[in-house]
Amino acid sequence: MVQIKEQAVLDFYRFPPVGTDDWRYAFATGKVRALQTQMLSEAVLLAMANAESFEAAVDLLTATEYAIAQRSKSLAEVENTLQLRRAQTRNLFKDLIIDEPIIQLLKIRQDFANLRLALRRKLTERLLGTDYSSDGSIPAEEFEEIFEEERYSPLPMYLQEAIEQAVLAYYQNKDVRQIDYALDKMHARYRIKKAEELNNIFLLGLFRIMIDLTNIRTMLRLKFAESEHRDVFLDYGYIETERFKRGLDVDYDALGQLFFATAYYELVESSVRYLTSNKSFLKAEYNCQQHLMEFLRTTSQITAGPQPIIAYFLMKENEIRMVRLILTAKKNHVDTKLILDCIS
Repeated sequence: MVQIKEQAVLDFYRFPPVGTDDWRYAFATGKVRALQTQMLSEAVLLAMANAESFEAAVDLLTATEYAIAQRSKSLAEVENTLQLRRAQTRNLFKDLIIDEPIIQLLKIRQDFANLRLALRRKLTERLLGTDYSSDGSIPAEEFEEIFEEERYSPLPMYLQEAIEQAVLAYYQNKDVRQIDYALDKMHARYRIKKAEELNNIFLLGLFRIMIDLTNIRTMLRLKFAESEHRDVFLDYGYIETERFKRGLDVDYDALGQLFFATAYYELVESSVRYLTSNKSFLKAEYNCQQHLMEFLRTTSQITAGPQPIIAYFLMKENEIRMVRLILTAKKNHVDTKLILDCIS
């Protein structure tokens, strides 16, 4: 049973503690420290965004691990390269992490992603594709077979419960968004429960920050859409859910002050300014991702432990997403200002 209590005031200024050293990870930590020096700098990403064309942006990756052969500068080739780098990063993570339960938390993330796709297909009777990820704890072929036969007993109990909650939520008014809300709640609850069982301070802080950031994005989207939904916010974050509900009722000008005593004041203020001026959530998405990346960088204070490895893995995944976003936008001739708003 999850033991976390909601709290009105955070007991840290910006980021929670990341825990102590674990010398079993001395070699692994040294390896990811070296790999971090090879990651793309902000200057490279900005140069890609400002490049005059897709081809010019690709050329800027020539001296990196994302280099594309000169004769095959296509978006398909870019995607193949990015998928290869992601697979390599995930395999490295599994090789370096000694504690199997931490690896399982990574796999479970893919289980919920597969579940989201499967339930949307099953409940809406729409062909949304069957390209299930093979990185979860349930093999993709087995996952597809389970849903085709509607035989859910082979799934772990937490996934069976998630299916039940998502189905019940959807059939209240056949709103497909309720599937996502229900699965997000079950996933958040499961991750917090596992982090507590592991007594892992870093993972607990990471997951609680993720919950807060998800709730901030949800609050802004619901407010902008003037939605009546109130019970969709995730529990177990650092910020009590009632604060987000109040945010739906106050004026935009008052939203920042609502989060003044939290670590998210500047994030909310900046996101609201951009939203009201541009009618876009680009800055909110960027701000939330940056806040998470900044927390991950605080693992630099750890000399040896799983924290820097987890942080490197998540930062590397974010880097891959940024490269995909920029190159896809360049290929589709998206305005440079919009690209910059997404990455800076």
